[in-house]
Amino acid sequence: MVAGEASGDLLAGHVLDAMRARWPELGAGGIGGAQMDARHFLSWWPAEKLAVSGYAEVLRHLREILRIRDDLRHRLLADRPDVFIGVDAPDFNLGLESQLRAAGIKTVHFVCPSIWAWRMKRVEKLKRACDHVLCIFPFEPELLARHGVASTYVGHPLASVIPMEPDQAGARRKLGLPADAKVVAVLPGSRASEIEAHTARFLKAAAMLEKQRGDTWFVLPAVPALQARIGEIARRGPAPRHLTIVTGQSHAALAACDVALVASGTATLETALFKRPMVISYRTSWLTYALMKPRHLLPWVGLPNILCRDFVVPELLQSNAKPDLLARALGEWLASPDRMRSVQEKFRALHADLKRDTATLATDAIEKVLAS
Repeated sequence: MVAGEASGDLLAGHVLDAMRARWPELGAGGIGGAQMDARHFLSWWPAEKLAVSGYAEVLRHLREILRIRDDLRHRLLADRPDVFIGVDAPDFNLGLESQLRAAGIKTVHFVCPSIWAWRMKRVEKLKRACDHVLCIFPFEPELLARHGVASTYVGHPLASVIPMEPDQAGARRKLGLPADAKVVAVLPGSRASEIEAHTARFLKAAAMLEKQRGDTWFVLPAVPALQARIGEIARRGPAPRHLTIVTGQSHAALAACDVALVASGTATLETALFKRPMVISYRTSWLTYALMKPRHLLPWVGLPNILCRDFVVPELLQSNAKPDLLARALGEWLASPDRMRSVQEKFRALHADLKRDTATLATDAIEKVLAS
């Protein structure tokens, strides 16, 4: 298995639980993170090595990433696994899967690449690379079938992990946050490049909002490997006075908050599953943005908006990702209880659509690939 970042590590961890329940003697190794390692996964390289976003950012790490992929391919061809499961990270995994499949190793790709959003031509690469694709969104299997790609809708595992009605009061007690304050969760991302691009901007927006609404508190769940850097940025300021930085615990932070400021990515879907209104933001290098923008097929970037097929939450990207605009958008949520309740109802319906026994359905599909 190969998972390339925190979200893939979380997905893989749930599937490892189900596979070990079915096959107690399962041996699993490759590239993984803390969630996989906690399931006795043997990480030959840490997932952080692949957690790089954007064209310009990847170029700086390209030599090391290619060397890791070459070393991994040689290792797998020498000691052939029963199946290779690439968990997201399509730029790394699909090329590797193509080579392994050509050599007779069965391959499964978990999480259909977002060909419906951009890079539709990638479906041909997917067809060459994978014996089977595990889809987390209900509209994907029909799209893949039109191109001759075998797939199974397994639901989104987070929809089974996150409760339909989060315990806000309990989460606030756990994090030491006041019960009666307005709480904003600040999630600048899980990659080093995202922390550098978003943290100072997000914290400045939080400081602006605090000046407008003195009863507002802020909680920032930090990836452990990046917490020291986040703390350094916060100390350098500007940052709100009522700021709590916690190690991990992103789900507790989302349960505790009233509204969230979130970097675009899987965290936006987690926020929606916690039924929290949000402001989605993202800023990348001008080169990455210039290369990606013409290829984007949808008017939305954030997953909640894509899945609801509407701008149910604001997206402030690139030049619009300014602290004053972010602070204003957060304040508009807090000043509009009816609007907040309306979007929460939309997110409850979305949660119901995505909730399946993902780990078991994924393991069923993997078992069929092994038997084919």
